[in-house]
Amino acid sequence: MAGHSKFKNIQFRKGAQDKKRAVLFSKLSKEITVAAKMGMPDPDQNARLRSAIQVAKAASFPRENIERAIKKSSDKAMDSFEEIRYEGFGPAGTSIIVEALTDNRNRSAADIRAIFQKNGGSFAESGSVSHQFIRYGFLKYPSTISSQDDFFSSAIEAGAEDCLFEDDCFEALCLPENLSIFYSSLETIFSEPESSGFLWKPSSLVEVTGEKIKTLFNLLDELDDNEDVQSVFSNYDVSEEDISSLA
Repeated sequence: MAGHSKFKNIQFRKGAQDKKRAVLFSKLSKEITVAAKMGMPDPDQNARLRSAIQVAKAASFPRENIERAIKKSSDKAMDSFEEIRYEGFGPAGTSIIVEALTDNRNRSAADIRAIFQKNGGSFAESGSVSHQFIRYGFLKYPSTISSQDDFFSSAIEAGAEDCLFEDDCFEALCLPENLSIFYSSLETIFSEPESSGFLWKPSSLVEVTGEKIKTLFNLLDELDDNEDVQSVFSNYDVSEEDISSLA
């Protein structure tokens, strides 16, 4: 879980917050539109759209903007976005998966390659990294929802492939194609989750120490800041003590 949750919860942010907010809102709008266009515009029938809306609400994305992004999916004149997965290696031999939505493949590839090279990493061919990860759908709940044992039992009975536990949250993982059914099953037991979506879970973790931690986090942060990038996943493992020393 370290390579997924720690990056999502501990971020080294730079620059003006209003600029960060504008980039985030642009990404959220793009994801909602593409999710609605690729599936159905009804979130109850479209797990990806439901996940995108949950993330948007958590980021205080205005409701009218959500509705506008969904309506935009039916506009035939809308820019055509392409889903692309990039792969690469970071400091200390870590592996990184970058998921992007772009209307210009060449621009995105050049930008992301440059970010890797600038921050001690290297761009890799498709398949070089992804075999070290397994793709899952996930539902995230606060740890106050249940005991770990009860949550695990209920999730497995509902079809979970695995569960991940941290101090403040529980995550139940399922096969990506089963997310809608899995969501409905757990919703009847634990109510609506805090968030849901898709993630890449590493099969094993790579320990990162010393100065390479800061270099790695700078790389992950710059990738995440790119407007075409929707998600970044890595298989790093960093101790809480080492993270505290960088603060």
